Amino acid sequence: MRTAKQHGPVSPYEIGGERTKDTVVAINLAGPVELIVFSVKQKTARCLLRGSAHTVIFRTGRLWDVVPGEIAVVRPVKHWSYSRNSCLSGEIQSTRLDAQALSLAPLKLEERGMWDPSEHYWGEEDEPIEEWAKPLIAWGSRPQFEMEQVLPGADAEDLFSDPIIESNDRKDSGDIKGANNILMELCRADLRCLDAHAHLGNIAFDRRPEIAIRHYEVGFRIGELSFGESFDGLLPWGWIDNRPFLRCLSGFGLCLWRLGRFEEAANIFKRMLWLNPSDNQGARFLIDDVEAGLTWQCGGTERE
Repeated sequence: MRTAKQHGPVSPYEIGGERTKDTVVAINLAGPVELIVFSVKQKTARCLLRGSAHTVIFRTGRLWDVVPGEIAVVRPVKHWSYSRNSCLSGEIQSTRLDAQALSLAPLKLEERGMWDPSEHYWGEEDEPIEEWAKPLIAWGSRPQFEMEQVLPGADAEDLFSDPIIESNDRKDSGDIKGANNILMELCRADLRCLDAHAHLGNIAFDRRPEIAIRHYEVGFRIGELSFGESFDGLLPWGWIDNRPFLRCLSGFGLCLWRLGRFEEAANIFKRMLWLNPSDNQGARFLIDDVEAGLTWQCGGTERE
C-alpha cells in the first residue's frame, strides 16, 4: 500500500502546497501573463502567477484543454479579488510544458542495492537472448533506486486511506467527474504527485489521446527532474514507489504510438526496459510493432 512521504522543509512554492494568502497582487493587464496551472475545473483553473508566490483563480470560457503542470500564457482582461482570492479572466494564447520552470523540489531517489544482469532471468537456457536485452546485459551491473512518492491527503496511519484508489473506484462506478476532481485536488496540493498525472491520463486515454499524452508527459518530465545527465540506474517495478513514474512513462509511450509518432514511442519503450528490465508493463511486446510502423490497436495493451 502506498503511503504519503515525509519531506524536509521546502518552500510552498516549490512543492505546490498552500501559497500566499495575499489577495493584493499587481498584474499588468497590458501584456501577456504566465500562469502555472495546478488544477482545473469546468470554468476555473487554480494557478500560480509565474515568478511569484501568488495564487490566482483563472476564469475563461474554455478550459477543457488545460493540463495541470503546464504553463498557460494568458491575455488578461479583468483582475479582481473575491473571498480572499485573486481572480483573473482572459484568453489562453498558448500552453507549454517546461518542468524546470516549475521550480519544483526533485523527488528523492533512495538507493536499493545493485542489479546484476548475470543474476537476472532472461528466459530458458536454450532460448536466444532477445535483441532488446543485449545492451542491458553488455552494460553490466547498475544501481537500483526507489523514487519518492508524493501522495497528498493519504493518512499514513490508515492503510486503507488512498485518494488514488478512491478516484479509481469513482471512475469504475461511472463518476468520471468525481474521479477527476480527486486527482485535480492532488495536483493542486503538490504537482509532484505523479500518480495523479498518470490517472488523469488514463481517464482521457480512450477518447482524447491528444490530451492524455500531456498528462502523462507532465508526470514523466517532473519525475525526470530527479535524474542527472549521467543517470544510469534502474527504477524496478518491484519497488512500488517507482510505479507512478513508470505508469506515466508507459502511458506517454502508448499515446505516442497511438498518435503515429512511432520513433518517439519506440525510444520510450526502450527506456522503460532500460529502467525496469523485468518489464512488468510489457514494453518488450510492443517494440517490434512500433518499429515496423504498425498502427496502435485499441485493447491490445493494458495500463496498470
